[in-house]
Amino acid sequence: MDQGKGLVLVVEDEKPIADLLRMYLAREGFGVHVEHDGTAGLAAARKLRPVACVLDIALPGRDGMDGTEICRRLREAGDWTPVLFLTARDDEVDRILGLELGGDDYVTKPFSPRELVSRVKAVLRRTQGPPDVAQVRTVGPITIDPARRECRVDGAPVSLTSTEFSLLAHLMGRPGRVFTREELLGSVWGYAAHSGTRTVDVHVAQVRGKLGGAAAVIRTVRGVGYTADA
Repeated sequence: MDQGKGLVLVVEDEKPIADLLRMYLAREGFGVHVEHDGTAGLAAARKLRPVACVLDIALPGRDGMDGTEICRRLREAGDWTPVLFLTARDDEVDRILGLELGGDDYVTKPFSPRELVSRVKAVLRRTQGPPDVAQVRTVGPITIDPARRECRVDGAPVSLTSTEFSLLAHLMGRPGRVFTREELLGSVWGYAAHSGTRTVDVHVAQVRGKLGGAAAVIRTVRGVGYTADA
């Protein structure tokens, strides 16, 4: 199997969906490893070190190891492998919970496998794109190093997911410039606004939470979007 673009772990209990994802991801040059329950999925994530994980939120089993629990345990262990959630429930609770645990994106079933593959590729571009030669940027107490993908507040490191870092870097790249949610969705996530802009708000809230008192640098412009104050 061609794994030229790296291995993607898919944890999905519905075999037809898992097989479909395996086929579409393999067509794009990814190696694919599939597990059907949470315990095996977590073990595979730790052992195989995939470039990305596609996790179904609702997984079978009495151990309570669903997709969000897999993500939570990975993040607690300092593993920031990009995570994309799958959910069959069309409500905000699952989506926001997943993102708060450190997920990078989500799609709701039923979904287009091509769209999911596009989103996996988009999150990997943010993580594995060509070396960013941009200079270190500082706004207020926040300093980011795009080449190292490091963020510090008053010299102390801050752990951000790949999406959170890309969002903060985009805002800090043009301090004082107001970005609409639609612009951020297109530039940071890499897909159209019809996918919904709620995920932008959730990620901004997460970044603010991690920045602590320095979060005042990111300002909401009511009815428009967000900016990083110069």
